[in-house]
Amino acid sequence: VFVIGILSWMQAPRVVRGEVLAIKQQEFVLAAHSIGTRPRNIIFRHIFPNTLSPVMVAAALGMAVAIITESALSFLGLGLQAPVISWGVLLQEAQNIRTLATAPWLLLPGAAIVIAVLAMNFIGDGLRDAADPYAK
Repeated sequence: VFVIGILSWMQAPRVVRGEVLAIKQQEFVLAAHSIGTRPRNIIFRHIFPNTLSPVMVAAALGMAVAIITESALSFLGLGLQAPVISWGVLLQEAQNIRTLATAPWLLLPGAAIVIAVLAMNFIGDGLRDAADPYAK
């Protein structure tokens, strides 16, 4: 779980850098620079608000990927082990068909994973729509 957290943060800086480089070349930023606006004001009034929505989406998708990665590794036996409660560990018990036939509720952690990942995607989409400066 620690390694997933350490390795999954790298997507957000790439998204921020790409957005800043794209927005920096937009006409409204160049116009603000040409009339003598200070660089700090350009960053906080023009560049920063336009980078918020992609960063929020990347963070929400990153959390969804972390949930799926941890569950998959635990399901395969490479992540968290049996005394620790995890959706992947709980799904490990559902591998046996005979156990699943007598206890179908063992598939509920799989449904919880699907619901959690969909919720993260919907939250990211809603935050993107709320922070989109062009939607106003």
